Amino acid sequence: MGQMSTVDESAPTVLVTGGTRGIGAGIARGFLRAGARVLVCGRTEPAELPCAAGRTALFTRADIRNPEQAAGTVRRSIDLFHRLDVVVSNAGGSPYAAAATASPRFHAKVIELNLIAPLHIAQAANAVMQDQGSGSIIMVGSVSGARPSPGTAAYGAAKAGLQHLVTSLAIEWGPAVRINCVVPGFVATESVAEQYGDPATVAAVAATVPLRRLATPDDVAQACLFLASPGSSYISGACLTVHGGGEPPAFLSAGVRSKLIEHVLL
Repeated sequence: MGQMSTVDESAPTVLVTGGTRGIGAGIARGFLRAGARVLVCGRTEPAELPCAAGRTALFTRADIRNPEQAAGTVRRSIDLFHRLDVVVSNAGGSPYAAAATASPRFHAKVIELNLIAPLHIAQAANAVMQDQGSGSIIMVGSVSGARPSPGTAAYGAAKAGLQHLVTSLAIEWGPAVRINCVVPGFVATESVAEQYGDPATVAAVAATVPLRRLATPDDVAQACLFLASPGSSYISGACLTVHGGGEPPAFLSAGVRSKLIEHVLL
């Protein structure tokens, strides 16, 4: 288990699920740089834990698809920090699988990881935060929940459900607890080659984004930091999209763009 070099007992406390790699590790580093005390969880302990600004995240092993282990992860944060200010529910994902041939068990597991597990964590965190009188829960969604997701249909459906979930929980759990969703687009992590292919393919994907680059984990972390901050104190039940401007409509690449521009200018 990693140890922080200095401990500020007044520093905010943060739990990041799936915080050992990829976007989750980037989020953990962002909160560490901001001075928070951070606990990350995963099914296996990584060789290196997220660290930044002379601080290292703490780690607890858990499979948050299991409701008892999800609740135990929240209890572990209380054991370590004596309170829980922020939860970032980041753990998720899905391999490619055609919906027509994927097994029922596969579909159930994908939905369990990407929708039901975040609800387990949120329930346990809400109980703590209601007693504290405050807290912020941030779900990490995906643009796959807002547009077609061929090859990852169950994942996209689960992420769509996650975005809807925050709108309901914000009503049920306010005013003590704020709950929001960060919705990333294409993100370049250490496994970018596995996600998008070789450098030429990555560049081609980036070229479809109005800002002409993929997001970094730090871009997502900055959005989470904002939603956890006093600057967002009146934001709850919202989805903050972090996609560099989104994906241009397909018809723009079908010879319609010049006609459209001409029509607008006229």
